[in-house]
Amino acid sequence: MSGDTCLTTTLCPAAGPKPKTCSFKAGSLGNKYVRLNVGGSLYYTTVQVLTRHDTMLKAMFSGRMEVLTDKEGWILIDRCGKHFGTILNYLRDDTIALPKHRQEIKELMAEAKYYLIQGLVDMCQAALQDKKDLYEPVCSIPIITSPKEEERLIESSMKPVVKLLYNRSNNKYSYTSNSDDNLLKNIELFDKLSLRFNGRVLFIKDVIGDEICCWSFYGQGRKLAEVCCTSIVYATEKKQTKVEFPEARIYEETLNVLLYETPRVPDNSLLEATSRNRSQASHSEDDEGFELRDRVRRIHVKRYSTYDDRQLGH
Repeated sequence: MSGDTCLTTTLCPAAGPKPKTCSFKAGSLGNKYVRLNVGGSLYYTTVQVLTRHDTMLKAMFSGRMEVLTDKEGWILIDRCGKHFGTILNYLRDDTIALPKHRQEIKELMAEAKYYLIQGLVDMCQAALQDKKDLYEPVCSIPIITSPKEEERLIESSMKPVVKLLYNRSNNKYSYTSNSDDNLLKNIELFDKLSLRFNGRVLFIKDVIGDEICCWSFYGQGRKLAEVCCTSIVYATEKKQTKVEFPEARIYEETLNVLLYETPRVPDNSLLEATSRNRSQASHSEDDEGFELRDRVRRIHVKRYSTYDDRQLGH
């Protein structure tokens, strides 16, 4: 064997009788290298590495604590050996590359606390805090608790608003066979849309309204469209509530509200940049600006307040 340190991580056989142990003072170790059995994982390192820092391992291998060995001379440490190799690397280099997953960092920090390695504990705590900051929610969905709160949210929002109302307690009839599945599909679609457009649209949930399942779409503070997903049907001479899933219609109305992302007041610089060549205009700049603003307003009202079946460009 050559070199200052060497590390192996082979597993001890799970079967077989337990090894006999005997106690002795670690200060009596005459060899430069020591063999460690940490919870079944075998490691080979030096006393110098184990005693570099003021830790429990230094106390064990400097004669201040009694250690146990098996009949083959392996020093026994009754801890999980999964992260002990990382512990040794930190004792050697004073730094390590931490695991990527939070759970493994927590496991490593628990081992570092047991061995009283404060520097490694601090590294793990800092990494966990950084990872916590990275896991901020993708989007936040307000849940309506009162009509006043709904009104305040819609009026104060600078974005278009999509609201899903679902309230099964409003129903006094039994549901049709596929109504529960369709209600779940509406909720899943709402979650999917909120993840996709959360930066452009405010999505809110309403669980106190009068409908069982209803979508509402708002732009610039006013209601533009509504898609009610429930109806009453007759089956075997009794009334039943039917919940539908008009997926295409919901997608269509959601895309329509995206048109209300623009400010309420037209951007004069944008109007000027997209207008026709001013050299061909017969009006003054002031008259032209007024005409463009008026035209944008009227198209806006006509296109987005009613349904226009004409093809684009006509």
